[in-house]
Amino acid sequence: MTVEHRTPQAGPRADPRDELAARLRLLQEVSERGVRALARDAGLSSSSLSRYLGGQTVPPWPAVIALCRLVQRDPRPLRPLWERAANPLPAPPKTSRQVQPPSPPAGAPRPPRNDLPRDLPDFTGREAELAAVLAAVEADRVVALDGMAGVGKTCLAVRAAHRLAAAYPDAQLYVDLHGFTAGREPLDPDAALRTLLAALDVPSEKIPQEGGIEPLAACWRSELAHRRAVVVLDNAAGAEQVRPLLPGAGPSVALITSRNRLLGLDEVPPVSLDVLSPRESAELLARASGDPGGAEGRLARDPESAAEVLRLCGHLPLALRLAAARLRHRPGWTVGVLVERLAEGASEFDTAFAMSVRQLDRARRRFFLLLGLVPGSSFDEYVAAALADLPVRDAREMLEDLLDAHLVQQPAAGRYRLHDLVRQHARRAASEHDDQLSGGGTTPHTPRNSQFSGGGTTPHAPRNSLLESERALTRVLDYYVHAAAAADAAMSHAVPGRAASASRPPADLPRFAGKHAALFWFGTEYTNLMAVFETAVATGADRHVCELPRVMRAFFARRCGTTHLNVLFERSLIAARRLGDPRLLADAHSDLGFARYNAGRMAEAGAAYEAAAPLVTESGDAWAEAELTMRLGYLRWDEGHVEEPLGLFRRAGELYGAAGCPAGRTHAIAYEAWALLQLGQREEAARLARGALDVPHADPAWPPTLTARITLGVAIAQECPDEASEHLRQALELAREDGHKHNEAWCLNCLGVALRQMGRYEEALASHRQAFALLEELFEEHWKIHFLDAYGETCRLAGLPEQALRLHREALDLAPKVGSRHKEARAHEGIAAVLAETDPGAAAEHRAAGQAILRELAADAPS
Repeated sequence: MTVEHRTPQAGPRADPRDELAARLRLLQEVSERGVRALARDAGLSSSSLSRYLGGQTVPPWPAVIALCRLVQRDPRPLRPLWERAANPLPAPPKTSRQVQPPSPPAGAPRPPRNDLPRDLPDFTGREAELAAVLAAVEADRVVALDGMAGVGKTCLAVRAAHRLAAAYPDAQLYVDLHGFTAGREPLDPDAALRTLLAALDVPSEKIPQEGGIEPLAACWRSELAHRRAVVVLDNAAGAEQVRPLLPGAGPSVALITSRNRLLGLDEVPPVSLDVLSPRESAELLARASGDPGGAEGRLARDPESAAEVLRLCGHLPLALRLAAARLRHRPGWTVGVLVERLAEGASEFDTAFAMSVRQLDRARRRFFLLLGLVPGSSFDEYVAAALADLPVRDAREMLEDLLDAHLVQQPAAGRYRLHDLVRQHARRAASEHDDQLSGGGTTPHTPRNSQFSGGGTTPHAPRNSLLESERALTRVLDYYVHAAAAADAAMSHAVPGRAASASRPPADLPRFAGKHAALFWFGTEYTNLMAVFETAVATGADRHVCELPRVMRAFFARRCGTTHLNVLFERSLIAARRLGDPRLLADAHSDLGFARYNAGRMAEAGAAYEAAAPLVTESGDAWAEAELTMRLGYLRWDEGHVEEPLGLFRRAGELYGAAGCPAGRTHAIAYEAWALLQLGQREEAARLARGALDVPHADPAWPPTLTARITLGVAIAQECPDEASEHLRQALELAREDGHKHNEAWCLNCLGVALRQMGRYEEALASHRQAFALLEELFEEHWKIHFLDAYGETCRLAGLPEQALRLHREALDLAPKVGSRHKEARAHEGIAAVLAETDPGAAAEHRAAGQAILRELAADAPS
């Protein structure tokens, strides 16, 4: 039974907008809800509903349906009134084609960072909203744009940012916070801050690695304080996600977009966006479809169908652009045909998206649906090719076709992304129509251990046991492991690592001209690599979980520090245990131990190595045993043992030789020379170091070469000061060129030691100060323990006893925290040397304490 609507009294010339608003207010009265509650239950924004109820805006027909159904009223009697309330379609304007400026010449100086997406040439309307955004920025330096999905928040924020660029020339930054991205969690503020700081070219050593979000946010605010930058924080989930990203003191400004009103940011003025007006929608449809205007244009010839297109698209800019793209590329279509295709869909968004997808041939339709499965935010043609099991050339052509159809966006040259709503549609369609995903360019394969089998342990699952979407995702995981391995191979390693074995390598991989190109790739793909790792964990792709962190170690050492890498290797160990592969499990224990060691967690490193040892021995793998022996040598040295590390380095050299790894043997010899130098055997250390330097290598900054050059420089400092200085300064230049800040600090510290031995105290102090300036920026306190003793001794001999005492006492406090008993003994000896003349009693106590520690270490040393 149909319940009749009460009709408010109105004069014969009542405005249909006012009459419709009055009908909607009656629905609100029947619902017995306030505006916020009614909007929430109807799936509308409260700001939009307020405008509907007040008659300022005619709601889209689906909104009327939603309100009627909420109070169990039949919406059909309201349809004629709603149609009268809608404005007639104005004559569409002429469109103009905008020519993009040419790319700058190859040799042009690098401009300030500008990550802003392209300012759309068909941007339509929003004059009042744009003025409000610019006014809010001028008054408060921050503004938040909110509105429903597809309403044009990002386009408006980007247009405003382009307008502001001239006034904020130092940087124009854009970051997608993924607050509403299908298939992934919102971007963590930690990751967002690291991305933004990297965009400002802030050296990684200045970026805090520990302490949570506050030190990172403070670092970000500090970097912005002396810049005039505009930052677009797009697609925020809520106030808590975006608050740490806001500028502090200084002139920089931020524009935030979110589907939610950010009520928690009381100090940030909001600008709410509604759907376009009928006039603006018609203008956008005309521009985006390339309609020539005038009486002969397709839109003017069929104004009723044109108005229906606007309605079916919900006056949403994104849906309008998708519909317009189909009309532009189908000159034989009438607007009525477009309406028929749109009407076949289930909703405004899905109608537009599904219609666009239906116009693709089978291969491109499959390709588009698969793109919705890509982990991460953006991707390149190699990822797309691996996903669809196609040659890169074919993937590139398909991406261009989808770009033309407005189903794919191109935020930067060579990078592609799907709008959130398009991604949602693709994922939903892929899950409902997996049969449409088969038919790639090459024979589909099954992973060696299926990540979709519940634990990643079932080998060689039959092809039909996996959906094509699952096989496609496996191909993406395969690609990222092998691409990261290729990039890692282009980096400078002491010893070549194992080849990646996670399933098969893709047909096409990026080529890396050298380590700098590889580092750039890692930096570009970092957030995607982390998303891929999380996907591998979530789907049980255990072999990928084991291998991906291993091929990212060199990148982490140069750019990301040790904290996060420890977390990745912890999860790799769990995966290796599930797989039950003894070699993978041995590598996982060893890799976790090395990550622990580099983070200064010595006891945990020792426990991991202890767990790895029997597995390595059982495997009979000489290379793995050599690696573990080298790592154990580093640990034993830092724990304060002297003779044992020397023996371990010699044993590692023998094992590398047995494994047929000459690079590893040279690496072990270089460290044997370093250990001999610490034992005072200068001549033998110099002899071995010269031998290591004689081994040719393509990279001058190869770690064994660097170690040997530093060792030789310190060993001959007294006898051959000029040659020593040359070796050490060359090592320093190579470390800087390599971008490895830890090695740079090590070179500076050793240069200080050598200069002190030459009696050049002022130069030595300057070198030590530079080393410690780097250590302060690295935010890894445990590294200081390697340098404090040498710096303190230089200060003592240079006539700075108070500074020397402070440094030795700092070492005495730090040594127990990092588990270095030998450094603790050296700190006592250093204090004793400083106090020998001024306080002989205290000096004697410290000397005795140091000697007691050394006796304990000697007693604990293996026989």
